[in-house]
Amino acid sequence: MELKQIVENWVAAFNRGDADAIAEFYCDNAINHQVANDPIIGKEAIKQMFASEFATADMFCIVENIFQDGQWVILEWKDPIGLRGCGFFQFENELITFQRGYWDKLSFLKAHNLPIPQ
Repeated sequence: MELKQIVENWVAAFNRGDADAIAEFYCDNAINHQVANDPIIGKEAIKQMFASEFATADMFCIVENIFQDGQWVILEWKDPIGLRGCGFFQFENELITFQRGYWDKLSFLKAHNLPIPQ
């Protein structure tokens, strides 16, 4: 399967709010580093991160662009309320080994009426 297609399937699971399905895209020792937060290490911890986030805010990913270069896929996204970001996914054996995401945490917290850390 094309790695771009795997990321498209990841987006579909994200948009369903399905943390169990999302976890299956990662290898056991994967790292997910959303740069606004500390890195999350391990498939189970990544699953818990998504479960917690889905319980906290309504999130939806609209794909603007997906690019593939070797074992890397880049996802440029927006959401219905105007937030934008991008994610970089590194793969090995069709599983995500590393993910880094860039987005504005303050705008996200304000848009979802979530507490702003002091």
